[in-house]
Amino acid sequence: MSLKPIGLVLCAAALATPLVWFPTLATGRDSIALFSQYLGIWALIAMALAQIISTRLRPVEMLFGGLDRAYFLHKWLGISAMVMILLHDTIDAEMRGLGKETLLVEFSETLGEISLYGLLILVVITVVTFIPYHLWRWTHKLMGAFFVAGAFHYLFILKPFANGDPLGLYTGAFCIIGTLAFAYRLLPSGMRPTKAYTVSNLEQTGSAFAVTMTPEGGKMRHRAGQFAFVSFNGGEPHPFTLSSAPRADGSVRMSIADLGDFTHALPRKLTKGTKARIEGPYGLFERPRKAKREVWIAGGIGITPFLALAEDKTDDLPVDLVYCVRDAGSAAHLDALRQLSAERPNLTLHLHESRSAGRITADAIQTLTGADMGQTVVSFCGPEQMREALRKGFAKLGLSPRRFRYEEFGIRTGLGLKALARHLLKRLNT
Repeated sequence: MSLKPIGLVLCAAALATPLVWFPTLATGRDSIALFSQYLGIWALIAMALAQIISTRLRPVEMLFGGLDRAYFLHKWLGISAMVMILLHDTIDAEMRGLGKETLLVEFSETLGEISLYGLLILVVITVVTFIPYHLWRWTHKLMGAFFVAGAFHYLFILKPFANGDPLGLYTGAFCIIGTLAFAYRLLPSGMRPTKAYTVSNLEQTGSAFAVTMTPEGGKMRHRAGQFAFVSFNGGEPHPFTLSSAPRADGSVRMSIADLGDFTHALPRKLTKGTKARIEGPYGLFERPRKAKREVWIAGGIGITPFLALAEDKTDDLPVDLVYCVRDAGSAAHLDALRQLSAERPNLTLHLHESRSAGRITADAIQTLTGADMGQTVVSFCGPEQMREALRKGFAKLGLSPRRFRYEEFGIRTGLGLKALARHLLKRLNT
């Protein structure tokens, strides 16, 4: 599963289109300054696209092949915008003969400086993933405010074209759309497409905490394998996979691992009757349509989409579920999975306990399942390091990249700085 080409093509086209008008503008003007102005326009359009993705509207997911993929692009659009802004600030964009500077022009230039340094700080906070989620999310909202400041800067600075010219209208349209997208995300959850739920059951299962919620009115319609954003008692929304298949009463279950301050406090804060709002569903992590055999691999809490898929399974297609945990005591919903495996002859559960058996490998999974990698689709959900090790191992066994499907474990991702540091240290020690 990867970013859909159509989404990438549309973003690339949006960023490149302003170049159509620049050859005409370059006649008799400073080409270096004009290039700097293009970099500023690139940054504005990239930030507007990032704001559009942050709305989480359904067309966004369909264009990019899943919200997790869209957020991956969202991150790199923000980083590329920051690079372009820095270059724009470094390369002198001023031109002679554009008119007289007024107080409005000077104010817009000041807003441009504020936008630059504000975005620089926020991008650093975004890619440094050890900063707490609640702080990151609060500061991330300011991205839109700095984008609006950048849009104001663009609209009122002196430039070699008017806002009513084709290039001005084109860039101005992105300024307006990006601002509207930012305003949309600021709306209270009740004014966005969310559903009201009430916590109806709480259960500790292995190392996970399972929260079941029932709808107060209209129910969310989801498919097995999807995820949603949930906020409890009006708090911050967090994304979790729906660990239950669709139910007739509309109730949903989220099985949550203790992976941070928020998730650690949940068992103490939630009680039956706690109010919740759910936004979604999202995700395209569904069973492949054309497969002769499937292998599902879950690492820890990555079992959640597979539990929902197992509950929803009604066909006769052979499926092997390899559940990788530290030990059986930490395995969430293990009894339910064993019961589902017993009830469904074509669903085979394999429990791999790393404490006693060590790390799982692609060779071990092939031996365990007896699957022919030329005829099998492998679906994975778990830690990234485990995923990459298995992906490389399965490639050596003949599994094509298209037959290795996975769910991103988290929407917020860094730049891979830790992995880079490990690689450099390894090279230095050899």
